[in-house]
Amino acid sequence: MTILIRVSRYASASMSVRRSAFSSAAPAAVDSHGREVRSLRLSVTQRCDLACSHCHREGQAPASEEMTASEIAKIVRVASRLGVRKVKLTGGEPLLRSDICDIVSSISPLVSEVSLTTNGSNLSEMAGPLRSAGLRRINVSLHTLDGRRYERLCGVDIVDKVVEGVASAVEAGLSPVKVNMVVLKDLNVQDISPMIDFCGDVGAILQLIEYMADRDAENGREFAEKFYSLKDTETMLAKRACGFSVNEIHRRRKYHIDNNGRPVTVEVVRPMHNTEFCANCTRIRVSSDGKVKPCLLDRSGTVDLLTPLRQGADDASLAELFLKCVANRRPYWS
Repeated sequence: MTILIRVSRYASASMSVRRSAFSSAAPAAVDSHGREVRSLRLSVTQRCDLACSHCHREGQAPASEEMTASEIAKIVRVASRLGVRKVKLTGGEPLLRSDICDIVSSISPLVSEVSLTTNGSNLSEMAGPLRSAGLRRINVSLHTLDGRRYERLCGVDIVDKVVEGVASAVEAGLSPVKVNMVVLKDLNVQDISPMIDFCGDVGAILQLIEYMADRDAENGREFAEKFYSLKDTETMLAKRACGFSVNEIHRRRKYHIDNNGRPVTVEVVRPMHNTEFCANCTRIRVSSDGKVKPCLLDRSGTVDLLTPLRQGADDASLAELFLKCVANRRPYWS
């Protein structure tokens, strides 16, 4: 019989969690809004070799501490027994970890899918080893194909290297390969069409992403300077599309386009002030220093896993802490 743990009952059910969390039938971690947590976005480092002006840094507080590969595996094991089926590894830049393939190989047997997001600076040489380690798919940040604009956005021009990395990922059999393009006002809007062409040529999915800010910053000067609404772009894509599908998480639309005889999928990510986006979020996050947090944009409700883990906490105790964070989840845009 499947055991369902609803976090609204957390306070009274903590002992039952300890007894049942690791039975053969894995329970589901469901927050008080009825959202089941099935996906884990896990940062393995805050180190990065670029300086992107629009980086949200995974919403992490600055920290130099990094979990070891074995600590990451233990946290993923606990999460998987609570219903998490997919893990996305992030940074900083995760390929700066010399043990990144060890991390992938240690967690891939625990879940149905391990994916990774990267800036692509080291991807051309790492795509094959990552695939062999058990990586299923990959997201590559590439916001323009123009070297000068790339340098303005990211601090250095490595466009050719990133393009090579995207091609290497496709060749290695990572599927899908998604190209993440954050669209910024007066900086790279003109690059949307060339990026559609590029993704069609190389065999990747293009993911267009609106610039995000938290509630405190959404009316600030920086947000006003950078935010570009993708509403009109999405209308254009809908007119061009042969059809569309919907991404399960966040209910994001994916438009399937015939681009001069080449099929291209363009996914649009518009999270701000989008209640449907939050209402269908099945993801929880772990920072590089081992703190599980309910939301990218909200650090309240964060729970420390790494300190108890290093003090010898068993899996059941870590599961209780994980569920405590799930209980703190709330829709950010509502």
